[in-house]
Amino acid sequence: MIIGFDAKRAFFNNTGLGNYSRNTLQQLFEHYPQYTYYLYAPSNRIKIKFSYPENVKLITPNSITGKLFKSYWRSFLICSQLIQDKVQIYHGLSNELPFGITETKIKTVVTIHDLIFKRYPQWYKPIDVKIYDRKFKYAAQYANKIIAVSKQTAADIVEFYKVPADKIEVIYQNCNPLFYKLLSDDEINKVKEKFSLPNEYILYVGTIEERKNLHRLVEAIIMAKISVPLIAIGRKTKYFFEKVFPLIQNKEQQFIFIENIDNKLLPAIYQGAKLFVYPSIYEGFGIPILEAQASGVPVITSKGGCFEEVGGVHSIYANPFDSEEIATSILKVLNDKNLRVDMIEKGRLFVKNLVHSNGIEKLVNVYKQINS
Repeated sequence: MIIGFDAKRAFFNNTGLGNYSRNTLQQLFEHYPQYTYYLYAPSNRIKIKFSYPENVKLITPNSITGKLFKSYWRSFLICSQLIQDKVQIYHGLSNELPFGITETKIKTVVTIHDLIFKRYPQWYKPIDVKIYDRKFKYAAQYANKIIAVSKQTAADIVEFYKVPADKIEVIYQNCNPLFYKLLSDDEINKVKEKFSLPNEYILYVGTIEERKNLHRLVEAIIMAKISVPLIAIGRKTKYFFEKVFPLIQNKEQQFIFIENIDNKLLPAIYQGAKLFVYPSIYEGFGIPILEAQASGVPVITSKGGCFEEVGGVHSIYANPFDSEEIATSILKVLNDKNLRVDMIEKGRLFVKNLVHSNGIEKLVNVYKQINS
């Protein structure tokens, strides 16, 4: 098979969609080297480099128009190149497919990560909601097969776009293999020293935006007078300055914020944490929950949505709108060593089973099915 991919995020996005794209591609390269892979990107001036074998080719716009108008190329002009390259299957790894691909004989797969903009449009600019809706709706309606990263996302696709449930395959995404490798105390301590981290800390990872709900975690820590510091890793948005910063003024020792961290250093920071708390209101999947469990860290996250799919029965769930309930959950885990050990052991086993049963083989079976 010749399989083409929308690889923009793989080469230009360092977080969620980029990580999903890179992890998926690298698993395909490793386990299915018999296929030919074409990675379509709007430019060869890539920001994020990752290695790939000889049967993989990076392809960029081949026309002046495509080179000048990269977004137009990715959404429209790319179809002519896919035909020229004799691509049999095209996989949109990040929620969209090029318009007009239905007029070709190319089979299509799209991964839809979430429809948060449909359920909570108030968190987005109105123009972005319209653009996302047009792209996602087209992809959902016309793809031969949809990959949903959770049962919650699959249900949202059916609800909002009236897609038949049997057109959707739920395949949980994996995290970077680096998170599964347990590090030595020396390796962890070197990273702690690099960022001047305390010996013990509670960890949060994710963009600091309204949906992630960090201010209620901060409220919980202050309310319960929890002495273990909070390390929050993620890009600050307007929400941070409006809702989080007013809570933490004059408490610099208890709350530490880090931005723009190299992903290679994250496993050590996870493994150095006593507890991981992720109070997000809504997610399509929640990859930090997976990363934390793979790293051997107890997890507290939100009730409802996709969180219990990713967290398993051994994690602890709190109402994300109730700071007192979050505080009670944190104290419960911090004060019970046996509970933490149990959560760690079951968490690592759970993510291995989750990913193994929903792994790359399941995706390749989708390719085979639509190409037969």
